[in-house]
Amino acid sequence: MSAVLINVAPVFLLILIGWILARTKVLNEATGDALGEFVFKIAVPMLIFSTLANAHFDGVSPFRLWAAYFAGVAVTWTAGHLVAKHVFKRDDKIGVIAGMSAAFANNVFIGLPLVGRSVGAEGLLALSILLAIHLPLMMIVGTILMERATVIVDGGKGRGLKAILAQVGWNLVRNPLVIALGAGLAFSLSGLTLTPVVATVVAQLSSAAGPAALISIGMALTRYPVRGNIGLTGAIAALKLLLLPAAVFLMGKALGLSPAWAAALVLTSSVPTGINAWLIAQRFRAGQNIAASTISVTTALGVVSVSFWAWLLA
Repeated sequence: MSAVLINVAPVFLLILIGWILARTKVLNEATGDALGEFVFKIAVPMLIFSTLANAHFDGVSPFRLWAAYFAGVAVTWTAGHLVAKHVFKRDDKIGVIAGMSAAFANNVFIGLPLVGRSVGAEGLLALSILLAIHLPLMMIVGTILMERATVIVDGGKGRGLKAILAQVGWNLVRNPLVIALGAGLAFSLSGLTLTPVVATVVAQLSSAAGPAALISIGMALTRYPVRGNIGLTGAIAALKLLLLPAAVFLMGKALGLSPAWAAALVLTSSVPTGINAWLIAQRFRAGQNIAASTISVTTALGVVSVSFWAWLLA
């Protein structure tokens, strides 16, 4: 268990440090925003690019990896939606937000540092392959379901699929993570190598991704206090921290993923809820407090759940 804590505890201690820095005003909100921008636009894209540019795929197919993870996502998202709608008697819009909050892990800001520490380069490769379609797929599905739920709850006419795909697609082609994924894959397939100077710069920026991402997410948590809806928030948090990694774990076993890839998927699925669930809630003006509270609760409890799954995998 001590080996597990050596890998897991620093991740959540850095989040706690970020939260303390923001709460005590040692660093102000603008500094936290700037740090988050650096992480999202520079440090993490450099880490993804470096991982893929130096990867040797050797004909490995990503489809079993994607199937294992997104089967778990589908099970958990459906469970979250049904619990919100039929147990807590909420409408379809809240059902979508509940499902997304339960199934959308913070793979970038927390998953990447955690997998890097716990699994290593092979785990980072698996997570980078997952990220190639994770954000596009989750945002497209979330937007389509919210458009449909808005029509059911509020009436009127929703946007067509073509308009939704065009909007989400335009946002994605400008996304630094998507650009880094494409650039990393292209560089790997080209057979080129980075010059020593460029490789050093990329490595240094990549090494900053983990600690900077964790401190920035800790600072951001001060914006998401837990308010009301404790029962629903607790249920969503339980699905996020327990059901999602359990479903991914079982699917990884069933599909015969390698130990490193299975460990990477289970660990990243066990991390707290990502901010994108809140962004969808904010975009459609529904369930913002539920998504925000889930982010805070899952982050507070994440050290326990992540430690459990890391111990089980070890």
